[in-house]
Amino acid sequence: MAYETIKVTEPLAGVTVISFARPEVANALSTQMGRELLDVWSQLRADPALRCVILAGEGRHFQAGADLKERNGMSDEAWAEQHRLFEAMIRAQLACPVPIIAAVHGAAMGGGCEMSLACDFTYAADGARFGLPEAGLGIMPGLGGTQLLTRAVGPRRALELLTTAAPFTAAQALEYGLVSGVVPAEALMDTVLVVAAQIASRAPLSVRGLKRVVHGGQDLDLKQAMDLELTVYNQLFTTQDRREGVASFNEKRSPAFEGR
Repeated sequence: MAYETIKVTEPLAGVTVISFARPEVANALSTQMGRELLDVWSQLRADPALRCVILAGEGRHFQAGADLKERNGMSDEAWAEQHRLFEAMIRAQLACPVPIIAAVHGAAMGGGCEMSLACDFTYAADGARFGLPEAGLGIMPGLGGTQLLTRAVGPRRALELLTTAAPFTAAQALEYGLVSGVVPAEALMDTVLVVAAQIASRAPLSVRGLKRVVHGGQDLDLKQAMDLELTVYNQLFTTQDRREGVASFNEKRSPAFEGR
């Protein structure tokens, strides 16, 4: 499908790249972009061939947050209606059953930072900057940022970052555990594509099961979380992919997983 504010490509089999495509305004999140992201996340969720998603930005920046020019002068009712759309968008992203990797360069601010937090992990370019500046605008993060940040870095660091509203560097994000690696800007997409290709080569039902268990187990006690793990494990060992995985190991060849 053709979109106005995002681009969707498939550089590798099973790997979809969603790129914010409003570089002239630092990829600011507009109402139209919210609609299009909700649509693409909803479609991808139902795609059985999907193995991994990369979220990136065109131009100099990843995503600079909500389009404040569009919001300037908005009535409270219009603001609330727009935010309901954004809430549906971020929940659709969080519901994606396969790993999502953020490839962050330039600025990832406000909603852009929140969308990177809603990915499963992130790689950043040298010089990338993150921030949740909402406390300086009279609001607070509303796309899961407070909760996703707290789960990632702990309440003490999260509250400092949220209440100071100060930006932080890619190196600091690495120190805080928010990104998996920092690489030269020109190597960012190649680095992320290598990781995505590795994920795509694994048994797809295993990958989906792992995402379900890791996220689903966070809010359970240990016994319940282990029960969830065993539920998914017991489903996986009866699959054709498990048989293929063991057979390929013994036959010293690469597995040909089919997701069944």
